[in-house]
Amino acid sequence: NFMGARNEMAKALKELDKERVTAYLAEKQCDFQMNTPHSSHAGGAWERQIRTVRSVLSTVLACSVGRLDDASLRTFLYEAMCIVNNRPLTVDNINDPKSLEPLTPNHLITMKSSIPLPPPGKFVKEDLYAKKRWRRVQYLTEQFWHRWRKENLANIALRQRWHTPRCNVEVGDIVILKEEDVPRNEWKLARVVEAHEDDDGLVRKVTIQTGDRKLGKRGERLVQPSIIQRPIQKLVVLVKNEKNMSVID
Repeated sequence: NFMGARNEMAKALKELDKERVTAYLAEKQCDFQMNTPHSSHAGGAWERQIRTVRSVLSTVLACSVGRLDDASLRTFLYEAMCIVNNRPLTVDNINDPKSLEPLTPNHLITMKSSIPLPPPGKFVKEDLYAKKRWRRVQYLTEQFWHRWRKENLANIALRQRWHTPRCNVEVGDIVILKEEDVPRNEWKLARVVEAHEDDDGLVRKVTIQTGDRKLGKRGERLVQPSIIQRPIQKLVVLVKNEKNMSVID
């Protein structure tokens, strides 16, 4: 219960060597900046993420036929939590099978690597009326995935107009492809290998190399990297190439 957890936490904090922790954080140049109490609006990115998740949850549940029982609602929230915490934060090398997989909140929460399982089938709107509750939950989960993914990509995309100073998409940038009908928990990443500038110096299309590091039973690459062209409107920059960041004046 909460009282038991509070007692355990108080006991653990008493055993904490504050001076040692402070020295370690100073060595690593870690600085904690706390928000003012009752000022959630100062949260910025994470408060926006909470609002987005809450909005999508409300919309999806409103479309549900009838109320979900406790078990179904709990399962749906677990599925939504897995989707949100499996979004990529950064990536080292998308084309090297030996490199680390994209860092996600799930890595930080569980402190281990985890690969979400694919959906257990295809689900349609008629499943909302089915007697099998698990199919109803899976359909709602699919709706949450498509709606939240679209909102999340819109949140992290830059929305400045061309006359506003901003960074061009450049060679070496890691991007997320904005594609329709992407399977649940699948984020298609690519690296920009060529940026095509127009006469005004702005980049409106790029050549990218898609990456898939999944290997077969014999260690062979299941999907070979491919080179394709995409307009920047279909891409969201995940990691900028800090070695060469140019700004359009």
